[in-house]
Amino acid sequence: MHSADATAGRHGSTSDRVVIVLPTYNEKENIAKLLDAILQQRPRLNDAVLSILVVDDSSPDGTANVVEEYSKQDSNIHLLGGAKKSGLGNAYKRGFAYALNSLRADVVFEMDADFSHDPNDIPRLLDELRTGNDFVIGSRYVPGGSIPADWAPWRKANSKWGNFFARYIAGLPSVKDCTSGYRAIRASMLKRIDLEGLAVSGYAFQMNLLDQAVRHGLRVSEIPIKFTDRVHAKSKLGMGDIVEFIINAFRIRLSLWFGRR
Repeated sequence: MHSADATAGRHGSTSDRVVIVLPTYNEKENIAKLLDAILQQRPRLNDAVLSILVVDDSSPDGTANVVEEYSKQDSNIHLLGGAKKSGLGNAYKRGFAYALNSLRADVVFEMDADFSHDPNDIPRLLDELRTGNDFVIGSRYVPGGSIPADWAPWRKANSKWGNFFARYIAGLPSVKDCTSGYRAIRASMLKRIDLEGLAVSGYAFQMNLLDQAVRHGLRVSEIPIKFTDRVHAKSKLGMGDIVEFIINAFRIRLSLWFGRR
């Protein structure tokens, strides 16, 4: 395994230990190609040490088996498995804790495992972090960003209203894309946030984490990305996730009113 002896400062360093956290559930059709595509970014990262942490919630399709084979060939590919399917938020909590405590990450990435997020954007997010930001969002809703033109109406509505609730109910109006799952976060800043204290298990995690990042004074930046629809399988967003999201938007608003951030 590569080593990184230099300590990264607020503005980053070419020796940053970058860990990309990939939550998976039934992603066997995507995961091998995605791992290859991410690893191809190494020459573009200015000598940063790139690791991939796949957090698999006991996928019945054998996703973990594919990752295990890759990890035998590359010591910077890691599998964190064994847990039952318990939601995106819980997967990220597990993954972040492992990245921070076991892999000693300097930078932690969030990224979908279904090719909705282009691996070629990884260097762009990292470069933006190194300009002095702490929390960089790959944004669909800033100039230059986009969502699929052929997205089903319910997907467009869900994304639009999710961001509406996050921006205007939860109180994050300065951020254009509060629900994006493509992010680069400085580990030293991430440690300020009580991840286990984020009482969410599903997609509301994205909003709640961003809220805490803002409240803890992290410097948030957005860069445009072109979000594409997944090729295999279906979206895992369910009604329970939507209900949890709405409830938490109002919960965050109430905590703001009563000063319990």
